[in-house]
Parts: sequence; structure tokens; C-alpha cells
Amino acid sequence: MDRSDRIAVAARAKLNLHLHVTGRRDDGYHLLDSLVTFADIHDLITAEPAAELTLRYDGPFAESLPDSDDNLVLGAARALQDATGVTDGAALTLTKNLPVASGIGGGSADAAAAFKALNRLWGLTPGTFDLSGIALDLGADVPVCLFGRTSVMRGIGEHLEATDPLPETALVLVNPGVAVSTPAVFKARTGAFSDPVAFDENPEDAAALATWLDHHTANDLMGPAIRIEPAIGTVIDALRATAGCLLARMSGSGATCFGLYADSEEALQAAADLSRDHASWWVRNGLISG
Repeated sequence: MDRSDRIAVAARAKLNLHLHVTGRRDDGYHLLDSLVTFADIHDLITAEPAAELTLRYDGPFAESLPDSDDNLVLGAARALQDATGVTDGAALTLTKNLPVASGIGGGSADAAAAFKALNRLWGLTPGTFDLSGIALDLGADVPVCLFGRTSVMRGIGEHLEATDPLPETALVLVNPGVAVSTPAVFKARTGAFSDPVAFDENPEDAAALATWLDHHTANDLMGPAIRIEPAIGTVIDALRATAGCLLARMSGSGATCFGLYADSEEALQAAADLSRDHASWWVRNGLISG
């Protein structure tokens, strides 16, 4: 096979820079307000021509994944076939570099990357079918991962508004090696719903971005998640204690947390210190990308 037939698409980690729970629908789905961006830390989806749809795993977190038949990647592929009438297959590979069920949209990002890879592999024409609707059927985070740009996400994930690009910002991602149930975290949330926040700022640098986030926003699920899994609070405290950390917060419903830094050297040093002091944690440094 010609290597040019092999399509590779990065499935970047999704970050909820803030997450407000603004209400709840009659069907039980919660309404959200979130500033979402992406890191240059990612899984990888590859697609190659084949007679049938198949999915194999590799990468450091491959063993944590469910049976491949239940993976969102195959769900995305089948949904795309149904929507377009394509009968071709594809040999898909998911290189799983991100922790599973960790609040950074790994499964959703993988599904979105599969959509993109298969669109190219199968030669589909954009705009001839409603990919956003297909994406939402797979999960609330799939549309924003498919959009792939820094944006304000509202509703149950279907309302997206692109923002101006964020300033160059370094970051460290940390997962303490625990999984928390998203439904359990939402159930543990108490008190009134939050108001949405208008992100009409144009922060000039990472410090200004972190200051705005700290003064005007929160992650409403962070407190409930810490009550369920105190290790998340330990991670937040450890990030805050690193030199140069501008803001430390949990992403999504956890358990992955992030720290924001003004430059890459500070983030690199923070990641090295955290890895040295907490050998069991998953720690990666990178940049906001998108």
C-alpha cells in the first residue's frame, strides 16, 4: 500500500478553561457555559483503506480502553457511513496517549479526529451532510472537538461561538491516575446554577488571560469532584505551588487538572518537578493550541 493512502489526524486534548453549570433541562441534561481551548498534547487517529471497518489500539493507555467495538471512534465511522451512504471500510488505529475518562475530551477528540480522517480517506465533500448533528449524537464534547478552535460552548455542547485566538500560553496537564464518574460529579453539585460569562476580552498575554479567568470564572464541578476524589485537590495544590503558575484548575469533570504559565521554560520546569515528586502521576507540559 502507498503510504500516501494513510491519513493521520491529531486528537488534541480539550481544556475547559472555565465551566459554569447554568441550568438543567427537563430531560436531565445540564446546560453549560465554558471557554474551551485545546492543547498540543494529543492522541492520534490513523486511517487506511480497507474492505471493512476495524479499529486497533496502541499507545501507553491502550489497555485502559473498552472493547474496540464500543469505542466512539467506530461509532463515528459508522455514523458517517450511515449519513453519507459510503460503503468503503477503513483500518483505523487509535494511539492512546491521553488518560481515559479524564475530563480532557479524549474520547470525544478521538471521535472528531476519526470524522476528519475518514472525510479525507473517503473523499467526502464538506457541506453535503450535517456533520455537527452527527457529532452531537455521539457526545456533548464531540462538536467542539470537531470545531477544533478556541470557542465559547453553551447549551449541552451544541452552541459554539469562536473567539479571537488566545495569547501564547504554556501549560502543564496533570492526572493523578484516578477516574471520576461524570454523572456522579454532576449529582454531587449543590447550590444555585451559575450565570454565563461573556468572554469579550482580548487578553494581551498569558498573565492577563489567567487574571480574567481567576476573577470572573470558575469550574463549578471542581468542588464536587474533589469531594469524591481528594487526589484532585492534591494536584491543584501541587500545581499552585510550582514556580510561575498563573492559574491552576480542573478541566471538565476531572480528574485532569491544568496549570497556566507565561512561558514554556516555566512549564517545563514545573512538569519536571511534579514528575519527580509524584512519580505515579501523568504529567505533560505543552502549549495552548487553537
